[in-house]
Amino acid sequence: MTRVSMLLFCSTLVLTGLLSACQPSPTQVHVITTDASYSASLSNDATIALVSTAHNGVQVWDLSHSSLSYQWFQGQQQNTSNVIDTAISANNLYAATISSHSLAIWRLTDGSSVGWWSLPSYAQSVAIANTGQTLVGLVDGSVMSLSPEKSRLIQFLAHKEKVNSVSISADGNSALSGDNDGKVILWQTQTGQPQQQWQLSSRVTKVLINDSASLSFASDITGNATLWQSDTGTLISHLDINRRQMNFSTARFVNNDQQLLTGTPSREIFLWQINSGKQVSHWQVQLSKNTQNRGAVVYSATMPAPGSIVSISSQGLIEYWQQ
Repeated sequence: MTRVSMLLFCSTLVLTGLLSACQPSPTQVHVITTDASYSASLSNDATIALVSTAHNGVQVWDLSHSSLSYQWFQGQQQNTSNVIDTAISANNLYAATISSHSLAIWRLTDGSSVGWWSLPSYAQSVAIANTGQTLVGLVDGSVMSLSPEKSRLIQFLAHKEKVNSVSISADGNSALSGDNDGKVILWQTQTGQPQQQWQLSSRVTKVLINDSASLSFASDITGNATLWQSDTGTLISHLDINRRQMNFSTARFVNNDQQLLTGTPSREIFLWQINSGKQVSHWQVQLSKNTQNRGAVVYSATMPAPGSIVSISSQGLIEYWQQ
């Protein structure tokens, strides 16, 4: 190695070390599972964690007491789970879990089952409202809108490509869905009537509507991430992403809908200002001790109080952060 190459190599090491040192560390880290996991969700107030594990079913954790509340199985075998996505209602009353071809809705008050439904196509994404109203995005381009209380099922057919992500308002009346063709649609769950439509440049990976349905968010695989006013369709901001690509594995409106909290499949958590799209803070989730897997998907993140962040990742860790 030449002297110039050695200097460049050493400079790179120093820079890498400085960047690593600048990453804020969590104030608390709790191991919630050592099993492989497929999906996880946190409640808005960070008191409940839902974790889909490979060999121990779907685990429901009471984070206030660090105790396991319930254990659910949706697979054909009792000791395995094929749940690929999970969701918790904003009022902490209901949970939804999907496998590739089935949906289950659960009561978080006592762990009992509301019901189980077979799906007509491969499932991609699930969302559940305070009423139990549930959305499931499917690979055939449809979205199932199910109301267990009213025994009503609507199949939304406005998408022509695979639906990758769905979101629902707290009252269960408004839905947001995004597909492989970059199309994002805001629609009414009771009628299937479209309200707004937006077009991104490539495959949509994440959509999100806030509890009151006043704000809509969507992002695609190329790092285009946009916020709109739901009622008028007016652009609010584009997230100021200074990278070629940034995919979001999770997103949540926080701080009275003034900020957006996102997680990525590459260990990162970002906090954004909604009105400007500017990045406010950045964190990186930890790796489990003795793990051979050097990556981590941020499954879910929330802000239960101003400046306080809680995350759960594919490393099986619950982490607490301060802004």
